[in-house]
Amino acid sequence: MYCDRCGSPADAGDHAACAAARKLEPPRYCPDCRRRMKVQVVPAGWTATCVEHGTRVS
Repeated sequence: MYCDRCGSPADAGDHAACAAARKLEPPRYCPDCRRRMKVQVVPAGWTATCVEHGTRVS
């Protein structure tokens, strides 16, 4: 598993800043494969799409 904000392994290092930022921002990396996701932000929320694992929505 990977951090969906910075892309680093989730069990390596402290991701407190990432968790705080994720309350306001959409994910940028796929937590399953670490690929950069295509993110679209709209007033009603966001969608983040990984080529391999599909779309996540807010």
